[in-house]
Amino acid sequence: MLARLPLPWLFLFAAFATAVLGAGIQWAFRSPKAVVVYLAISAGCCLGMVAAGARQYQHWTISQMLVLYSFSWLGLAIGFFPSRKLLRRYAEDHRRGGSPESITFPARYQAPVYISVSLMVLLAFILSA
Repeated sequence: MLARLPLPWLFLFAAFATAVLGAGIQWAFRSPKAVVVYLAISAGCCLGMVAAGARQYQHWTISQMLVLYSFSWLGLAIGFFPSRKLLRRYAEDHRRGGSPESITFPARYQAPVYISVSLMVLLAFILSA
């Protein structure tokens, strides 16, 4: 259903999802370097998803993969929302020279990430068919 939208709209949807998660990363890390790294990773993930979809037996179209990318990035942003204060504290500790070994991400914060990403990917799969 969503994959039938014109391709420019799907690119705008993907850009919106990238911007939402990027705003969260900027808020947590307050570092332009983190945002640049995030944008590079996002572009690589988007291109990788499109390439992987084209190589599948079902030959997923670019429209379907853009819907999947957008929904998964929005699911990630929603899932990280409950742990935003914890992530900000970790970023501040890292800026002050804290060791990465001291960072633990409790299970109560992992569960919303896993659940929201899984539900959003399932929803994207249903809506892109």
